[in-house]
Amino acid sequence: MGNADEKTTFDEKPLRNSSEDAQRLEDAGRRMSTADELTALSGIEDTAASKAAWLITITISLGNFLFVLVTLGASLGHELSSSEQEMVTSLTSGGALVGAIFAGLIADKFGRRWPIWCACAVFVIRTVLQTAAHSVAQFAVGRFIVGLGVGSAAMIVPLYIGEIAPAKYRGRMIAFSNCSVTFGQFIASAIGAGLAQVKGEGWRGTVGIGAAPAIALAVMLLWCPESPRQLVAHGQTDRAEEVFLKIYPTSTHEQRQAKKTAIEMSIHEATSSMAGESLWSTFRRIFTTPATARAVAVACITMAISQLGGFNTLMYYSAKLFAIVGFSNATAVAITVSATNFIFSIVNLALVDKFGRRILMIIGLLGMTITLSIAAVSFQFIPIDLKTLEVQSDTVGWPGTLVLVCIILYVGFYSSGVATIAWIGTELIPMEVRALGTMLNTVTCWSTNIIIASTFLSMMKGLTPTGAFGFYTGIYFVGWLFIIFCYPDVKGMPLEAIREVFRHGFGVRYSKQWRKENKHTPKVVQQHFGH
Repeated sequence: MGNADEKTTFDEKPLRNSSEDAQRLEDAGRRMSTADELTALSGIEDTAASKAAWLITITISLGNFLFVLVTLGASLGHELSSSEQEMVTSLTSGGALVGAIFAGLIADKFGRRWPIWCACAVFVIRTVLQTAAHSVAQFAVGRFIVGLGVGSAAMIVPLYIGEIAPAKYRGRMIAFSNCSVTFGQFIASAIGAGLAQVKGEGWRGTVGIGAAPAIALAVMLLWCPESPRQLVAHGQTDRAEEVFLKIYPTSTHEQRQAKKTAIEMSIHEATSSMAGESLWSTFRRIFTTPATARAVAVACITMAISQLGGFNTLMYYSAKLFAIVGFSNATAVAITVSATNFIFSIVNLALVDKFGRRILMIIGLLGMTITLSIAAVSFQFIPIDLKTLEVQSDTVGWPGTLVLVCIILYVGFYSSGVATIAWIGTELIPMEVRALGTMLNTVTCWSTNIIIASTFLSMMKGLTPTGAFGFYTGIYFVGWLFIIFCYPDVKGMPLEAIREVFRHGFGVRYSKQWRKENKHTPKVVQQHFGH
């Protein structure tokens, strides 16, 4: 962890605008031609990672433990209608979309930590607004503001962790941050179950407690260093070496120097033609540079698959959904869903760096397709009033039980696969556009989330539950095909080497060959920094 007195600033001239740095990089490029130093480049990734890397990950993961869902009942003057529930829920996603854009625009200029501090401040503001809310409009404003913080944190946290993490632990470190999300959802469901039995204003206390993680994160972030890749990009190579020493305490000075040189070369060669360009021009290059466009597209499409299949409707409307299939204590059943989500996110944490990203998603998406299709058929046997979405029978029987079992299995497949890996997907995005690319990835998350949150109840009424779940099944099947043909597994690859993958189409075969060659003895891939 960094020293609280060491403040990281980004006032120094960026690497790509310095002629002296350019000359130094040219000299470094000549030096890096020797076999010994190429070996040093790959060697640092195989040295032991320190506890500091995990402590930083744990600290930053608090940023994903800030969003608490509450049960309102009639505390805002009346029971919320279906349209009001959709509106209040989707406003959070709308705010998150805006927050992600804001964080993405400032992340490269001000570093990775300042957007997180901004998110913490926003969470404290929302606590005041929502705790004091006595109308739907006031509460809705609070939900939009909390979305700003959620979006900022969701965009920056995996980006920061991915740049801090050693290659061999990168998957599980980002997966750990997702575990904090699922644990938070589990706690929220448990609190919601308790509040469901209490009349009055108990939910306000739940909202107020939500400020505690934000305050704790803001303070603890003072001891976290800036991303070493950001430090190198802003010419602060000495501080970058200090961070590398904290992350790789057994590495040699030569290994750390080689790592810095690789980052410098990657940044300089990729961005030398971008010096002096506007943000819009840089943003446009994402779509006009084929390799970069493919990398960002794969990350964003994977994120869209994770959201458009309707999983978050279970988090937003789980109590409502299980009431529909006839369970009187629907909130308690919702806790089971949240617990399953949390448990299987731990499964992903244990497996993602061992078996890789691709196989977990292939198995998970196929399992989700099968379980949702069975649930869709089961809904046919449940008598539901489509106007009120209420069961028209006192005994639902086996169809309701089968729906419950299928949904729990579906949650397990989702949480152990695409749920977490969609966020790990930021590792695919090249360094020079990683902040903007991650912003696009996060915007994809929240824009598709808005679609689902604002249409789920309407789809259940308009298409029937069978039609709605059948629609989600189709999305997951298409997503399964996409992962098979277009998603490369970059498990264990240094971030600076991943850029090479998408120079070979979508790189599925290339990444497989790279992992085969580097399975036992680490080898250095000669990097081509052009596109």
